[in-house]
Amino acid sequence: MDHIDRVLLARLQQDATQSYAALGQAVGLSAGAAHERVRKLRERGAIRRTAAEVDPASVGSAVLSYVMVDSTSWMGDSADAFAALPEILEAHVIAGSASVLVKVRTTSTEHLQDVLRRIYAIDGVSGTQATVVLETFFERPLSPLLPDEAGPLLPDKADD
Repeated sequence: MDHIDRVLLARLQQDATQSYAALGQAVGLSAGAAHERVRKLRERGAIRRTAAEVDPASVGSAVLSYVMVDSTSWMGDSADAFAALPEILEAHVIAGSASVLVKVRTTSTEHLQDVLRRIYAIDGVSGTQATVVLETFFERPLSPLLPDEAGPLLPDKADD
């Protein structure tokens, strides 16, 4: 992956609806060449999917929680059980005092309590520790740019 691919990824993260002409102009390529680069990024899996980012509060899921799940056995084979709970947005097998960390979105703390009950019903789960988020300062996607590439997104035309 070269600098142009990384800049294309960064620009698509900012706005995935922009035209290939705009993408190409940003990196000094034609619209067709930008389209081909993006197609190859999709084929290689660098772009997993294109989606709209929805405000959780606007759809009634304003309560964000992180839940550490304790277990009596290895939980690495429990992905389907966690995925069956639609309120769980992410689930990670972790090292440390807990076995699994899940990110949960609910409508209320009462709804969170119901989700915790359903987590307890998963085979091997012996306890949970929920942390409710009061305020989010910021969320950001992973930057595809390397630290030394974090400057301007436009290539320097003086080098041509």
